[in-house]
Amino acid sequence: SKARAVAGFSTKIEVECTSERDAQEAAEAGADVLMLDNYSPDELKAVAKRVKAKWPHLIIEASGGITIETMSDFFSPDVDIISQGSLTNGYATLDFSLKVPKPEKFATRARTE
Repeated sequence: SKARAVAGFSTKIEVECTSERDAQEAAEAGADVLMLDNYSPDELKAVAKRVKAKWPHLIIEASGGITIETMSDFFSPDVDIISQGSLTNGYATLDFSLKVPKPEKFATRARTE
């Protein structure tokens, strides 16, 4: 796949899938992790089971609308990871960057020095 060609050998490629068709396309394209997003527990379990049957090496992640109270509804032998976005949603963030200006000598030196 194109993503694999530009990624390092240790990079995992994760694809967010909102339908079983998305999941199949991502699996066929070489994804390592499929994030099944915003599924009901029953739909998630059914899709995860079919995907794992065909691509057992894939990591399946359940995501979207999962809370502490509903998390156990998503437990399945075919689901490897359950994400809970509410742990980070709704909190203030701090956006910062570290920009260090190049020293004058470095900016003007020849590349062969």
